[in-house]
Parts: sequence; C-alpha cells; structure tokens
Amino acid sequence: MAFGGESFLELIQGWDGRSVVVNYDQPTGTWIFVAIHDDTLGPAAGGCRMMVYPRPEEGLRDALRLARGMTYKWAAIELPFGGGKSVLAVPRPLEGEERRGLLHRFGALLERLRGAYGTGEDLGTTPDDMAEIASVTSHVVQMHGVQDGPVDPGPFTALGVFEGMKAALEHVYGSDELTGRTVLVQGVGDVGRPLARMVAAAGGEVVLADVDADRAFALSVEIGGRVVKAEEVYGYPCDVYAPCAVGAILNPETIPLLECSVVAGSANNQLESDADAERLMQRGILYAPDFVINAGGAMAFGLMHLGEREPETLERRVAGIGDMLRRIFTDAAERGESPLRAAQRKVERVLARAATPSPSVDGVGGG
Repeated sequence: MAFGGESFLELIQGWDGRSVVVNYDQPTGTWIFVAIHDDTLGPAAGGCRMMVYPRPEEGLRDALRLARGMTYKWAAIELPFGGGKSVLAVPRPLEGEERRGLLHRFGALLERLRGAYGTGEDLGTTPDDMAEIASVTSHVVQMHGVQDGPVDPGPFTALGVFEGMKAALEHVYGSDELTGRTVLVQGVGDVGRPLARMVAAAGGEVVLADVDADRAFALSVEIGGRVVKAEEVYGYPCDVYAPCAVGAILNPETIPLLECSVVAGSANNQLESDADAERLMQRGILYAPDFVINAGGAMAFGLMHLGEREPETLERRVAGIGDMLRRIFTDAAERGESPLRAAQRKVERVLARAATPSPSVDGVGGG
C-alpha cells in the first residue's frame, strides 16, 4: 500500500514488530528511528539508511518495512540474527562536522540499547560513516571484530544478485548464460555498479538507468553499456530488470509496463505489497524475492561477525544464493505459487523451528 499519510501512532500500531525507538536530534533536525522487528534467531541487525523524506512519518514507515525485511533475510539465509533497521530522516544532506555529530549521537543511542540492535551500511550511508559510529559504540556489525576484512558490503550483495540472476535465467530459459541477454540495471550505486560490471564481464548487454545521468553515462563508457532515461525504465525491453535503488517500485501501475522475463535486483522491498508477486506471476515474469537475492552483503558481514575470515569461503557462501533461489523457484513451480510465497514459507519454517524449545534429555530440560 502506498504511504497514506499515517501518523507515527498509526504506523506503530499497525506494525507486527517488537519495538521502535524514536529520537529527535535537535542539532540537525533529524528524526532517528530504530525498528526491531523480531529477535527469534538472535539480536537484531540491519543497516542504517540516511535519506531526506518529505515527512518524518515516511522515514518511520521505511524503518518498519525494512526491519521486517531483515527478519526475512536473516531467516532465509539461516544466520543467528534478528530483523532490525535504522533510518536517519535528515532534513537536508549533511556533511562535515554536522554529519559526524549526528553519527556520534546515533552511536551513543545504540550504545544505550546494549546490543539489542547492531547497525551497518545502507542506502545513504558509507563505510566512513560506519567508522564514525563505531568510534562511540561497539554495535556496528561490519566494523567490530572485522578490522582485518573489507568494510563495504556492496560487492558481496552484487555477487549474490549476480548468482541469483543466473539462477533465474536458467529457470526461465534453461541456461544461465548471460551472453546474448540484456540486463537493465536501475541504480548504479554501491551495488548496481559492481553488478553491472559482473554482467558485462560475463557477456551480457548492460543497460543503465540512474537519477544521476552523468554517473550512469560514465559507467556505460567503462563497460560498454547503454543508458536509458530513468522515466523509461519500466517499459524498456530486456531479459532481466534489476532494480538496485529504492523500494516499492513494483506495483499495480508499473507491473503492466514491464517488458522483461525476470526481475532480479538488490533493492529492498521491491514489491509495494505481497499481491504484486501474484501480479508478476500472472504476467509470466519470474521474480527473485528481494530478501533472498540481495542477502549477500548481510551474509558476508554476518559470517565475518561470527568469525569467518577467508575471502574464498565468504564468496562461496554468498554465491550459494544462486542455489537457494533454484530451490525456491522449483518449489514454487511445483506448487503453482509465486517464488515470494515459497521463500516466505521457508522463513516461516526457520522461525518456527527456532521458537520451538529444545526437547529435554533424560527428563532434564534445556534451561
């Protein structure tokens, strides 16, 4: 459902999560939202988004939706974290000391939560931002304990999307080859850029779209791709449409315009509502559920947080997202349902299993 002008109270009352922290940062005029959706699998973890919103309520709504998506993401990849997300709804782009001050105060807020939520990079924040937050709190998933590893989840997310895209092509066309296939990448930021390079290196024809036309053009020159205007994305003929920017872009207005066989991208909450998965299915378009295909960054940094350091192991685990999606596509086809429903059912099984107390042994409970 599109944002309908709900108040803070109405948004929180209509949410199925555990808790929401709302804080107003007086020095910058920023609304800070920390949403914890579920902690069945472990402490909540998810990225920190920084954006200018028309109304602060829209920032809260984003946090609630994104936190729920993180619950599904962690469960889909079966790592011991819960669903959480934070949003810094800034009144304008912040730079320099003003930005650092906000990040430090946000970090102090996380410290007061005592590990209930750990943050990481997301849309609008950078590895440098995470370093600033980590200077005042230990609850930055991608920094503490991984100083000897990378601090940018984007390339891992791109790798997972790339492998998931190949799985989708194989399901639709019988081959995962990208040669001769056209892939439209919408958004050439931290994930879309490395994804476009991977597709081009694999022989695919890449079409780029971004609100920053100069950035899209520069990348097109580098990889030999083409550029399409942002407003022409939905009706552009392609084999794969890869949304890698904002969410809620697949809805009753845009789905009828699509000229693709596969939707496989990194954006969170690509569907405006679950019903849009059925709309895509009715049009014969294979949808790779976003919380599975875009889980590569979360998976890599979650594994590093748990102690894994070998780059080859991390990349192998992230590449396994392709096989996860193959199983989801097969399950959905056998049941005559959308891949979204098949993925949701897996999540429900994982959460139910974790919520079930361990059986006692010899009459002694597990404590």
